[in-house]
Amino acid sequence: MPNLRPGGRPRDRKSGARLQLSTYAYRDKRRRGEGLRLGCARYPVRGVRKSRYAAEDIMDVWLPTVAPSRELVQWARRHDLEDPKVWNTYLRRYRGEMKSTNARQTIETLARLAQRTAISIGCYCHSPHCHRFELERLIRAAAAEH
Repeated sequence: MPNLRPGGRPRDRKSGARLQLSTYAYRDKRRRGEGLRLGCARYPVRGVRKSRYAAEDIMDVWLPTVAPSRELVQWARRHDLEDPKVWNTYLRRYRGEMKSTNARQTIETLARLAQRTAISIGCYCHSPHCHRFELERLIRAAAAEH
C-alpha cells in the first residue's frame, strides 16, 4: 500500500516521489491529470483504426508486454473469475507471468515513469476482476523498492 500525502496522492515509500498512476477501462472518458493511457490488454481493439485509439478514449499506446498471455486469457474465458478460488488462481498465474524478464523490466520502467509523469493503465474490463488492478499493485511495489 503506498504512503498517502495530504490530498491522497501516493508517494514512493523510500524516495518520497509522488507516484502518478491510475487505471481506466477502455472508452472511459479521460480524467484530468491521468496522463498517458497505456493499453495493457493482450489483444488490440478490433474495428477501430489505431490512429483513432486516442480520439475514442481507448489508449495512447498499446503495451501487451504486461498483459496476460494468450493462454491465460483463454483459460480465464473458460472459467468464472467471480469465483474467489478461480480469481486467486488467475492472479497467481498472472503474477508468475509478470516475473519474466520482459514483463519485469517493463513494470520497473512503468514504476520509474510514474514517479516522473502521469500514466494510466487500461483494459477492456469494466469488472473489478481485471489484471490491470494487479498490474497497478505490481507497479506500486516496484516503485517502493527504489
